[in-house]
Amino acid sequence: MPKVSRKDAQQPLQEAATAMDTEGGAEGEASRLPDKPGFAPLSASDAEQKVEFRRIPVPQHRMTPLKTHWMEIFKPITENLKLDMRMNLKTKKVEIKTTPKTTSPHVLQKAADFVHAFLLGFEVRDAIALLRLDDLYVECFEVKDVKTLRGEHLSRCIGRLAGKSGKTKFTIENATRTRLVIADQRIHILGSFQNIRVARDSLCALIMGSPPGKVYSRLRTVCARLNDS
Repeated sequence: MPKVSRKDAQQPLQEAATAMDTEGGAEGEASRLPDKPGFAPLSASDAEQKVEFRRIPVPQHRMTPLKTHWMEIFKPITENLKLDMRMNLKTKKVEIKTTPKTTSPHVLQKAADFVHAFLLGFEVRDAIALLRLDDLYVECFEVKDVKTLRGEHLSRCIGRLAGKSGKTKFTIENATRTRLVIADQRIHILGSFQNIRVARDSLCALIMGSPPGKVYSRLRTVCARLNDS
């Protein structure tokens, strides 16, 4: 075995020490860097952001109700949310945009949801809850998504959903604290996530052919469980 001189044996230790010195120097330089500045979040009015738009198409059969209730929709959006709103008659769309006075960038989407809910058929006093509360949603589905029905079978199904003089519809609304719009084959539900699920299950049971009395008893049980929790 060849002999190793004392000088050769010390060389690796010197390299390791040099590497440690280099790392220590990098850490020292990092520790000497100034702290990151902390800035408060800017509001939409302070930051010079580009103007954001939302355009909501208006169906032909909702033009007359929109004209009738225009001021009831216009005032909350312009006065409370500080947004600009107009009706473009050429493209038949409601246009909403932000202004320098807009306090939050999220209110634009809220206003668009409010107008969209009204155009789906909800009343203004129900749709305006979308502006005041954060946990409200609109869910839409069709009868054919649950069961394929044609002709008189489809007509009877829609009749079961509404009930005599709207009795079944009002019962589901009051029990689940939601609002329903039955527009031909399309069904729209406005409410919180949990309440929408209960109302949707009841409507699906009616579509599948369950008698209203059975759906009422199941609704009573589920709603009592929800109130206890």
